[in-house]
Order: sequence, then C-alpha cells, then structure tokens
Amino acid sequence: MQNDEYTTIDGQVAEGYYTEKRSKFLAFAHHVQSVDEVKVLLADYRKRYYDARHVCYAYALGPDASETRANDDGEPSSTAGKPILGQIVSHGLTDVLVVVVRYYGGVNLGTGGLIVAYRTAAAEALDNAKKVVRQVEEQVTVRFVYEQMNSVMRVVKDMQPRIVDQQFDNSCLLTLSIRKSEAEQLRKRLNDALR
Repeated sequence: MQNDEYTTIDGQVAEGYYTEKRSKFLAFAHHVQSVDEVKVLLADYRKRYYDARHVCYAYALGPDASETRANDDGEPSSTAGKPILGQIVSHGLTDVLVVVVRYYGGVNLGTGGLIVAYRTAAAEALDNAKKVVRQVEEQVTVRFVYEQMNSVMRVVKDMQPRIVDQQFDNSCLLTLSIRKSEAEQLRKRLNDALR
C-alpha cells in the first residue's frame, strides 16, 4: 500500500528567534499550498521588514514534498536557504514555508555561523508549529440513474468518502473524495453496485 499521509503544520504562524553577535534572526513558519501563496507571503515580509538586511526562505510543497526551493537572499551561497530547507526536511514536513528575516548586527558571522543561525531560527519556528497529519485524497466520480440511488448511497455510507459535489436529476452525478489508498476499492464497489 502506498503511503497516503503527509505531515504539515496548521494554519497558525509559528515563530522562532535566534541572536548571535547582535544579529537578530526572526523565523516564521507558514502552512502553504502553492507557489503563488509563497510569493504573496514573501512580498508581505519584504514590505513589513523593509529595513532588514536579508529575507531568506525555503519551502516544500506537495504531499511528497516534490517541489522545494531555498533562497539565500544575498547571504553567501547555501548559508541560509539550505539550512532552512534542511529543517523542513528533518522535521518531515511539506506544504510549509519558513521565512527567516535577518537584522545585521555589525559583526560578520562567517559561513559556519550563518548556517547555525539560520538552521537554529528555522528549527525553533518549526518546533513551535502545531503538526497535523493530512491524507492524500483522490476524487472518484460516479454517474447513475435515480433508481440506483440506494445502491450507490449504501457504498457511500459504508466507505465514508467526502461528498464534493452532487447532482440529482433523471441522471445523477456524485463526486466523492477518499483516501488515495481506498480509491480503487471505492471505484470497484460502486461499479459492482451499478451492475
């Protein structure tokens, strides 16, 4: 059976904080579901923290975290975005954006110091986030005539899919959403019910 669950964070913004040699690192973890959502949040952070030296970030999207991006925003290569992304991965999360805003304190931290600072700030934000397990769902659409309603609804009552859309007329249409691993069984039982 393929894995049809993934872990993300809830809708609350979680925060983390780290300071080193007067540099301040403010971290924010968000639940996101698209690159467009990420862009809106980043534009907001850049506006809100216009006086900060760097607004670095990383994100992972999709049930299998197949889409990732890490951005150093002017910090030396791989000292900000990668450590942030590393925390998302090590926490086993997806559909997450972590933004770390840096206020420069006048003292250079060096690449090792930067990596520790960004990693620690990101880890604190993710540690403070409420984790939620979500299921990967698949949609199943079934067409049937009104006389077959009871047979179809028996399967729906038994397997408990979420009803996404329904149209009842002479010809009926039901769109159901169910855990991916159960979708094939639902299709088979609906087909059997309609024979």
